[in-house]
Amino acid sequence: MQEKEVIIIGGGAAGLAAAVACHQKGIEDILIIERGDYLGGILNQCIHDGFGLEKFNTSLTGPEYAQRYIDKVANRKIPFLLNSMVVGLTPQKEVVVVNSQGLQHYRARVIILAMGCRERTRGAINIPGARPSGIYTAGVAQELINLKNYMVGEKIVVLGSGDIGLIMARRLTLEGAKVIMVAEKLPYSSGLPRNINQCLYDFDIPLLLSHTVVDIEGNGRLSGVTIAQLGKRGGIITGSKRKITCDTLLLSVGLIPENELSREADIVLDNITGGPQVDERGQTSIPGIFSCGNVLQVHDIVDNVSLEAEYIVEGVVEYLEGKLNKEREIKVELRNGLRYVVPQTLIRVKDTIFSFRVNQPGEKKVIVFENGKKVIKKKFLRRVNPAEMIRVKLSSSELEGIKRLKVRLV
Repeated sequence: MQEKEVIIIGGGAAGLAAAVACHQKGIEDILIIERGDYLGGILNQCIHDGFGLEKFNTSLTGPEYAQRYIDKVANRKIPFLLNSMVVGLTPQKEVVVVNSQGLQHYRARVIILAMGCRERTRGAINIPGARPSGIYTAGVAQELINLKNYMVGEKIVVLGSGDIGLIMARRLTLEGAKVIMVAEKLPYSSGLPRNINQCLYDFDIPLLLSHTVVDIEGNGRLSGVTIAQLGKRGGIITGSKRKITCDTLLLSVGLIPENELSREADIVLDNITGGPQVDERGQTSIPGIFSCGNVLQVHDIVDNVSLEAEYIVEGVVEYLEGKLNKEREIKVELRNGLRYVVPQTLIRVKDTIFSFRVNQPGEKKVIVFENGKKVIKKKFLRRVNPAEMIRVKLSSSELEGIKRLKVRLV
């Protein structure tokens, strides 16, 4: 059993930022464990720009963004393992890793979970019909085109308006494919407005809201799909079905935080986010295990992943110094209009960043924070969208004397 001070599971945007932040705080006994061939995670296949605007004040591609952190890890000589899969995690912070050297056992004072998320597949959304080739998740198609130089198809239908699907609609168009449409079951897009404009409208790609795929056809290779319009209650509108001839279907229907290890360690998960329930510094229900990035909550901007990872390291340092305990917990209570909040609990009075998503789009909304019946802060928002995470910071003075924190959208 090898002893470590901090073990970080995942070498993507969150894991790299957490490792660098830990080292900057004086923690030197760090180990990053990454299951892929390279550090950087999903950023390696995101060759479009737009990353780093908040963190580095410049527009970078995904690989460029990752490389900035990889260089920092290298300069600080932070050790890492590649092609190494964590297959076991216990509440005692013991980690079992399998790689080309066999099984390795570690125990750490602190574990930082930074495993990211995975895509929903056809099986997760139960699309009926045949089972031909030519059906991909958007991320898999992105990897095949950008990293392996394989073209996935010529006539494309994209189901779901998540950001990866929108970006791939543009990418495939630039590669010469015909993207027939993007269909979205919701009455609004689930992608960022800038991606709707830059990836669809700029390329005259139709976006059909309140539509979904209800059948798949093809013998060997996909030959077509049937789409239908959905009513206000989600049912298929009679007479709205129509067949679309295509050879490829891309699925961009949501992301799921990778929390199998969290479940194994008996960490309490949030039913809405799919990630762990945490306090204001990212500490899970098990003291000494922290969570950040897309394994905690699915982010829409990678800069916020890095900022969140750096933010939770303050709690890591306090835990190692014996200053962090869960003797007093205050649950953050949500009221109308908000889908979820992170963190879900508070254990002390410190400057805290809260992350929210709303249930539906709207304009001229206000997030109200209340201590019991007393309003302690209001945040005005010109517009809200479920695709865009809302981040609000409350200072220690605003949280002073907090007994019951309620948050609502009006």
